[in-house]
Amino acid sequence: MNIMRTVALTKESTKDILENLLKRSPNNYGKFEAAVDNILKNVKEKGDEALFSYTKEFDKVEVTPETIRVTEEEIEEAYKAVDASLLEVIRKALVNIRSYHEKQRQNSWFTSTENGTMLGQKVTPLNRVGVYVPGGKAVYPSSVLMNIVPAKVAGVDRIVMTTPPGKDGKVNPSTLVAANEAGADEIYKVGGAQAIGALAYGTESIPKVDKIVGPGNIFVALAKKAVYGYVSIDSIAGPSEILVLADETANPRYIAADLLSQAEHDEMASAILITTNEEFADKVDAEVKGFVEKLSRKAIIEKSLENFGYILIAEDMDEAIEAANEIASEHMEIVTKNPFEDMMKVRNAGAIFIGEHSSEPLGDYFAGPNHVLPTNGTAKFFSALSVDDFIKKSSIVYYSREALRKIHKDIIQFATSEQLTAHANSIAVRFEEEDKENE
Repeated sequence: MNIMRTVALTKESTKDILENLLKRSPNNYGKFEAAVDNILKNVKEKGDEALFSYTKEFDKVEVTPETIRVTEEEIEEAYKAVDASLLEVIRKALVNIRSYHEKQRQNSWFTSTENGTMLGQKVTPLNRVGVYVPGGKAVYPSSVLMNIVPAKVAGVDRIVMTTPPGKDGKVNPSTLVAANEAGADEIYKVGGAQAIGALAYGTESIPKVDKIVGPGNIFVALAKKAVYGYVSIDSIAGPSEILVLADETANPRYIAADLLSQAEHDEMASAILITTNEEFADKVDAEVKGFVEKLSRKAIIEKSLENFGYILIAEDMDEAIEAANEIASEHMEIVTKNPFEDMMKVRNAGAIFIGEHSSEPLGDYFAGPNHVLPTNGTAKFFSALSVDDFIKKSSIVYYSREALRKIHKDIIQFATSEQLTAHANSIAVRFEEEDKENE
């Protein structure tokens, strides 16, 4: 019996799969909204008092105005607790991540003409950014790097990180070290929806920021959604997903391993293989079965595959790519005869990994591109987290009197046609004497 559902690819089966995958969307978390709204309202009204109370209730830790911020001593202590070889790996990864994001920098630009106009775009980094880092069982120093580095490269003045404390009132050492290496300016011991409220509204201890980034649980996702408008946010992260596009030239053992690299995240993660070869599909399924028995997160993987694991059999590569574009997966691997050619036809994917040695974890940890990616089909209109997320653009307009004179009547006509006479007057008043004379 197959461990993964094998489905012939049709318009209907693609539609059913999409509907199933969308069940994982944070838009379906409505039952938690009232609780989140209540937390946010309290934080807005009561500031630190609410933060400390929720931290005691949810994290079972007492924090005070004196202990909520991570101290230099705590950071030094974290460095002693982290394995020297892990620190070395973090630093190597940082070089790659920084180098990649530096290529994304945008400069202000101006163009001028001889007739006395100058137009341009001024690029300005955001002033303050909040980075949320999950705590609890999950410890993801790689995510810390991916969220802080692009902000740092963009030139953000102040990067404020929040993360829930452990039962001992401390932050995980590898999280702290990663944050310090990446360049966080201040770190606070608070998590959940209450941390998002603190970053959005500001409290006595935590400054209000301009934008909040970083993944979190359902409560964090809903809180980010609720404060959008007070502040900007990166996106509402859904469960992780991988789609592998492979043909009979691929190594089934590698493909099986790659599918499971995402299935182990949680029960809601999705792993999909689209192939044109049924025999190859069976080989991958057999390899998946073998790996599942050996892997430490077996129960999670089985649940994830049962809920959202698929092997889809396509008639040909064009049909396979069409389905991949519809699914618009967070991670997409292309392991085919002509991967670069196939990649050119892909419109929708958060990140694309090409060839059999470019497996998804390479992107998670080391290669350099950001691993904060659009999920739940949002790759159709969202991009990976980048330096662009931490800048804003202001338009620059300059016209000399001579330049304005040439076109002032055009503007007056346009404004008058919209019945905005004060707009028209703002232009007309500058030339009223001249226009009278010329009548």
